[in-house]
Amino acid sequence: MAQDGRYLTEKGQGKTIENPPGILRTTMAYEDSVMLCHFLMKKGATIPLHNHDAVQSGYVIRGKVRFLSDEGEAFTAEAGTGYLFGSNQRHGAEVLEEAELVECFSPMRPEYAD
Repeated sequence: MAQDGRYLTEKGQGKTIENPPGILRTTMAYEDSVMLCHFLMKKGATIPLHNHDAVQSGYVIRGKVRFLSDEGEAFTAEAGTGYLFGSNQRHGAEVLEEAELVECFSPMRPEYAD
């Protein structure tokens, strides 16, 4: 529901977008300075290397994801792992096990304002 220029929802009630294939995102709440998203990721799905102005921090609720960087560095995040990518830091991902994550972006990502 929209309220005072913000998008607010409860799990299972927001619009879910699949992009790229196997990556399902639901934008939960946002304003200009911050955005909260919920992700369901299917095993074998990939997110190509990319970057964006927003700082991205996340937390893995369940599953296992391998995060990649432009410099060839990688780390595996599983249930209980928190992580952060700086503004314009190139990163991507490979989903090793079906996963559920929450991520915050600051400032908000306009392309995720469903």
